[in-house]
Parts: sequence; C-alpha cells; structure tokens
Amino acid sequence: MSALGLGCMGMSEFYGPSDERESTATIRQALDTGMNFLDTADMYGPHTNEELVGRAVAGRRDEVFLATKFGVVRGPDPKARRVDSSAGYARRACEASLRRLGTDHVDLLYLHRRDPDVPIEETVGAMHDLVTEGKVLHLGLSEVSAATLRRACAQAPIRALQSEYSPFTRGLEREILPAARELGVALVAYAPLGRGLLTGTLNTIEELAEEDIRRNQPRFLGDNLTANLGRAARVRTLASAAGCTPSQLVLAWLLAQGADVFPLPGIRRRTHLGENAAATRITLPDSLLRTLNDTFTEAAGARAPDTSRLER
Repeated sequence: MSALGLGCMGMSEFYGPSDERESTATIRQALDTGMNFLDTADMYGPHTNEELVGRAVAGRRDEVFLATKFGVVRGPDPKARRVDSSAGYARRACEASLRRLGTDHVDLLYLHRRDPDVPIEETVGAMHDLVTEGKVLHLGLSEVSAATLRRACAQAPIRALQSEYSPFTRGLEREILPAARELGVALVAYAPLGRGLLTGTLNTIEELAEEDIRRNQPRFLGDNLTANLGRAARVRTLASAAGCTPSQLVLAWLLAQGADVFPLPGIRRRTHLGENAAATRITLPDSLLRTLNDTFTEAAGARAPDTSRLER
C-alpha cells in the first residue's frame, strides 16, 4: 500500500455538494500516480461512497489496497446513527460492502466504532472468521483505546488502527501509539490536515457549505476557530520557510513519525493529488522536526460534537 492514503468519505457527503465525475477521476488519477490505498466505509452516504469507489476501481481492482469499515448504522434520518459491533452484524455488513464495492474481498476491514456493551473479543472473532473465508485479508480497528487494542490483538492479528492524528490532535502519542507499536499495529492517521484547518485555505466558517459538518464542530466555532487559525498561521510561516505548502509540511511531519504511520488525507478533487503526493518526497531536517514538535499543540475545542464513541 502507498505511504499516503486517499480518504474517499468527502466525495459522497459531509463536506458540501458531491461531484461523482470529479470524484471518479480523482480516484483513477490517484491510482495512476501510485496512490493505491483507498479508504471508505458503509456509513458514508450511507452506502453510496462504497458504490462510488466500486465503480471507480472497476477493472483495476488488482491495483488497489481497498479498506472499508462497519459498525456505524444509519437509518432513514441521515443524522440518526447507532453503533452495532455484534458478530452477526459484522458478517452482514461485510457481505453488503463486498456487493457494493463489486469485489470478492477487501484488503482491510475496520471496526468503525465499538459498542462498549459488546466484548471486543466477540467482534474480532467474527471478523477473523471473514479472514478465514477469504472475504477479508487484514483486520483493523478505529478510535479504540490502548486497552481495547491489546484485547483485540490477543484474539486475532490486528494490522491497523485508524485514529485521528494531526498536529492539532496528538493525544494518542501518550498511550495508544506506543501500544500499537508494541503490538506491531500500523497507524492510519485520518484528518491529518485538521479537517482543512492546517491547509492555509480556510479563513471563516462562512466559507463552508451549509451542509458541511464542520459548521457544528467545536474547533470551527467562535473563539476556538480564531485560536486555531492563529496556530495555522504559524504553520504557514514554517512551511514558507521550508519551501513547501502547509499541507505538504504537515504530511511530511506525519510521515517522519515512522514508517508505520500512514496519513489519510481526504481528497475530493484532482487538484490536491499532486500537492499531497509531493509530501512523500520531502525530508525534514531534524532541527525543523524539533521546531514542529514544539509548535504543534492540541487545537482549541473538542474534535467532534459528541466524543462518547471515541476511546482515548
């Protein structure tokens, strides 16, 4: 799989109007450039993102490292959701995902969110059965604690942990990342650019589409946004001095955290592919890495309106 992934969620919803033609072209161009790690989930759309990805990779499946997730269930009300990590649902969800993606297997299947009332051993056991049947090649978890990760790894091999990790979200460095490394679990870092805060392109919340989920996220509201834009300005200054864009600086910093860290920026348009890919060719000097480590601090405000399903 490529060092940088392609997060496909925003191609279907959450960040404004969708453009399937551009999304399809983006996925195919990513494959052309060697960015083969594609990430989706059954709850994106819901379901339509998997269908989009499936159509985009049709005829090129062998080129793709394809990851999807299950566990967040959405109904007729798009804002209503619940978590189901039961063994029975794991199987039903996986088989439905395979149909939508138009493939007989996925390379990586994540538990998207964990129901604390369902033992993680039960869920992972059911996921491992799917590996035995050849429907899944590797298993992953998303947003779980170090303790949950250890229990899961004792049940079956867990290859990847997907969690939010960026210069604005570094809490997992205390316990979760060390545990993952001890267990040999790679970290897939979603929202590596702070959901756009670190790109240097966002100035006010009014720039966001009415349906953009960031309009309800604490980090994008009021004084929090003002403080975070101030932090982002510092990143722009450091990027300019380093001769790269803010996005490239952030992605290069994440890649420098270790070969087991895979940034997963969400991309909706081809215009961002080349910029992001160039980050893999940037080597940051130790002096700049030390400066960045001192500069990058937790963003003001919670990273989601409801963090009850995020184990930290």
